[in-house]
Amino acid sequence: MNKKKAYQKKLQAQLDQWSAEIDKLKAKADNAEADVQIEYYKQIEELRTMQKSANSKLTELKASSDDAWEELKAGMDSVWNSLKSATSKFK
Repeated sequence: MNKKKAYQKKLQAQLDQWSAEIDKLKAKADNAEADVQIEYYKQIEELRTMQKSANSKLTELKASSDDAWEELKAGMDSVWNSLKSATSKFK
């Protein structure tokens, strides 16, 4: 497996994990007090927006040529680090 494919698999697995964590957070928010729910839902919406951006970048990476993907990797890493940082607040 080449580096690009391995990187894609790693990112897809992480995205799947974050999706599950966001779903858990939503379940927690659904059972929270009303005033806390509002804050949870706001944070969930921010996480979903970041997740959509990461999905878009992953799609772009998959469509890139083997030569161009290295250039996209830096942008991907930035998006992933932001999403990772945001989701780590909820653990």
